[in-house]
Amino acid sequence: MKTKWIMIAVAAAALALAGAAGSAEAANPAACAGCHGANGEGKGPNPKIAGMSAGAFTSAVNAYKSGAKKHPAMNAIAKKLSAGDIAELAAFYAAK
Repeated sequence: MKTKWIMIAVAAAALALAGAAGSAEAANPAACAGCHGANGEGKGPNPKIAGMSAGAFTSAVNAYKSGAKKHPAMNAIAKKLSAGDIAELAAFYAAK
């Protein structure tokens, strides 16, 4: 139960960060670090995104953006990202 509340708090913080920062800051890998680790290595129950192919990353983020994949924090964050933002993040994490 404690883990659930921690995850809710982390998701709320990520949403606040993305909402306050807007698209330009949301595309910053630092915005992903809170949940996915400083280098995308994965953190807690959140998956590793470092080394993920650009195509797989783009596909996953677009699925969160459209609502095809469900995760409250990721859905909210992905909706703020432009296609360019997603491409930049995809390239960044593919190179890790």
